[in-house]
Amino acid sequence: QVRLAESGGGLVQSGGSLRLTCTASGSIASIGDWNWYRQPPDGQREWVAGITNGGNTNVANSVKGRFTIPGDNAKNTVDLQMSTLKPEATAHYYCNADIRRFNDDYLRNDWGLGTQVTVSS
Repeated sequence: QVRLAESGGGLVQSGGSLRLTCTASGSIASIGDWNWYRQPPDGQREWVAGITNGGNTNVANSVKGRFTIPGDNAKNTVDLQMSTLKPEATAHYYCNADIRRFNDDYLRNDWGLGTQVTVSS
């Protein structure tokens, strides 16, 4: 059993910051790429940022310069540091990762249940 769990969401004022954490747990042999997505109210899920298993990070143009994936992640965790938040960042944020289980030859794509971020104006 493998589980991804997001934490760190909440209510923040416009201009504020939040740091989300995604933690993978269970029978994990290895993890490949991690990604963060978000889905605003009445909107489509969109990719926000990602980090490869080699440590290369990338963020969506819409959040570039304000969102980062820090390099100080603990084992089996990835954070999303969000700064200068705007009301349009209000969304449910999801963690996604490619995970290989023990006794499994393949990476499988897993999702967490997400954490809500609300930015007030």
